[in-house]
This record gives sequence, structure tokens and C-alpha cells, in this order.
Amino acid sequence: MKVLYYDCFAGISGDMNLGAMLDLGVEPKYLIDELSKLSLNNEFDLEIKTDIRKGISGTKVDVILHAHEHEHEPAHEHHHQRNLMDIEKIINSGDLSEKVKELSLKIFYKIALAEAKIHNKPIDQVHFHEVGATDSIVDIIGAAICADYLKVDKIICSTIQLGGGFVKCAHGLFPVPAPATMEILKGIKVKSGIVPFEMTTPTGAAILVAMVDEFSDLMEFTTTKIGYGIGGRDTEIPNVLRVYLGEIEEQYLHEEAVVIECNIDDMNPEVYDYVLEKLFAAGAQDVYLTPIIMKKGRPAITLSVLGSVADEIKLEDLMLLETSTLGVRKYRVKKKMLKREIVKLETSFGEITVKVAYINGEKAKFKPEYDECRKIALEKNVPIFKIYEEINKSF
Repeated sequence: MKVLYYDCFAGISGDMNLGAMLDLGVEPKYLIDELSKLSLNNEFDLEIKTDIRKGISGTKVDVILHAHEHEHEPAHEHHHQRNLMDIEKIINSGDLSEKVKELSLKIFYKIALAEAKIHNKPIDQVHFHEVGATDSIVDIIGAAICADYLKVDKIICSTIQLGGGFVKCAHGLFPVPAPATMEILKGIKVKSGIVPFEMTTPTGAAILVAMVDEFSDLMEFTTTKIGYGIGGRDTEIPNVLRVYLGEIEEQYLHEEAVVIECNIDDMNPEVYDYVLEKLFAAGAQDVYLTPIIMKKGRPAITLSVLGSVADEIKLEDLMLLETSTLGVRKYRVKKKMLKREIVKLETSFGEITVKVAYINGEKAKFKPEYDECRKIALEKNVPIFKIYEEINKSF
């Protein structure tokens, strides 16, 4: 399993995250090309360079804003008053992948919820200040682009360093952490006070909360690559974000699946066998029937189908077409399975297919194919348990 680990010993900001991702292996041209698809691509350039903090070399990324003619405010203050609808339009206007759009919006929603709570406003009335600026938008959408590029299976993050002192926000001078940062990081383990500066920004906090699967200081993986994103300060500790790519030897198989169900109280029971055969032929991984009691004491059946996400539409269409139900319900599930292999076992009755499952690399379970055992038992006129007995002795 491929993992991405955030080591936030010096906190995290949006530009540090971009630098770390590029240092880790995201192609700069890919990031720039994807960002150019946004409707605000004429507002900025991306400056990428190698820099050093306390002897540690890494990648520094700066969003260089273009000057705006006929504007009385400086370029770096332009568009501070965007709201969530403005942000959604910017994200959806670009020809980005659906995953990138979804993750970008998720990060912004984390910030919007925090701002709404702090200012006691409905989420659609929240105006972004620093985070609504073009450079922060680039940092956030860029984070989603980089995460999609790396295609890791799991993202883990260390305890997050917040820093100390005071920070200047749109509403005045606040002690670190800034209110939005702390609201976003509620329930997550943090540290503070290592230096008298802000080390984790609201943008950095939201990127982590939206993307990270697990917060842990345990680094239980084999490191394959390390990247450093350089921050804007030269503090007593290296102002860098360190990230790792690693591999975890997974003992189990993981898979997302979908369960589709319907309740039926008006269908000829003889039809169920036919429907089950059709569903299995269409790719269902499992199909099962559960007796239930519906309203007015009517006995009924819940038809449940487990299948891959790729087969979702095909399976639900078949259920609607081949049964008497007028609708289905469905939900995503995560499957955790033992690693397994299919082996051909030579027996005195002939070759039989056996499915073998492993735990920690050791054979733990096995199961012969019933249809093959049944066929051999009928052909050779032997009790089927004799066939199972020989297979059990072999294992």
C-alpha cells in the first residue's frame, strides 16, 4: 500500500505544501498546466525554485500575482472578499478532474464551516479574506491536483506544530493559533510555542483535515522518497514541511463496494432463483435474501446485492427490471479481505480447484470449489465428503 506521510514539526502552509509535493516528485509542468485551466489563470504566475532553511534544501513555491490596472488596492489584496459561491464558480469553471474539484471544494468547505462558526453566520454568507485571495486559492486547488497526481492509498499526518506569538488577520491581531486554524483542527492533536510565529495557517490546516486519513506520530512504513517544502521564514528550527512517500506491506486486501437493496412482498418466490442467477452473471459478488415483516404484518423479502462500484448501474437496473420492486436503495461499503490465491490440487479423484487464504504470509484457510467436488462425486459415484476428506488431509 502506497502512503503519504506529513511530518509537520514546523507546521504547514499552502505554499509549503505545494513545495513539498513538487520536491516529492509532482511534475511542475503538470501542476502549472492544470492550474492554467482555471478562470483566474491570468491573475498569477507560479515561481518554483530551490531554497535552503538551516542547511536543508527543498522546493519553494511562490504565487506571483499580476498587477491589476484601474485598481486602487494592491494586487496582493485583490479579491479578498470572495464568498463560497465565488470559489465554487472558479473551481467548476476549470476543466479539472472530478476528483480534484471534489477535494478542492472539500478543503474550502472546511474553512467556510470554521469561519461560519467563528462569526456566527450562515455558511453562504461567509466572506473569505486571506483564504479568498488568489494565492490561497492556487494553494488549495494545487494541493488537490498534487494529491490526485501522487495517487496514494492512504495519507497520514504527525502531530501539528502551531507556533506561537501573534498573527495579523483581516479582523486585527490575534494570538496564535488564529481562530480559524484552531476551529478547523478541533479534535486533532497539536503542539504550540516552538517559535514566536504562526507555523500552521488556516489553509494548511484545512488541507490536512480534508485529505488525511489518520493522525499518528508512528511512522510504520518503508520510506521510498522524502520531499521538503520551504517556508517563508528563517526561524530557529528549519521552516520546512517534510513529507514522505512510503510502502506498507499490507496483510489484507481492501476494496470499495456497493450494496443495493430492495424490499419485495408481491413477487412469486419461484422467480428469486432466476433473479439470483442473473445478478451473479452480471457480476454480483454476493446476493442474499432476508425474510422480513413489513407494514400490516405482511411477510416479505429483502433482496441484497453486493457488487463492485463499476457494476453498480448494471446491477440496480437489473433489479428494477427483473423484480417487482419500484425502487432500490444503495450505499457504499469498504471490504477488508484476506489475501488469497487459487491453486490446483491433484487428488486421487482428479484435479480440484482450491481457494487458499493467508494471514501474515501463512496459510490460514482453504476451500475447495463445491461445483467441481459435486461433479466428481456424481461422475465417480463416491460420497462427496470423501473428496473433502482427502483435500483436508492434503492441507
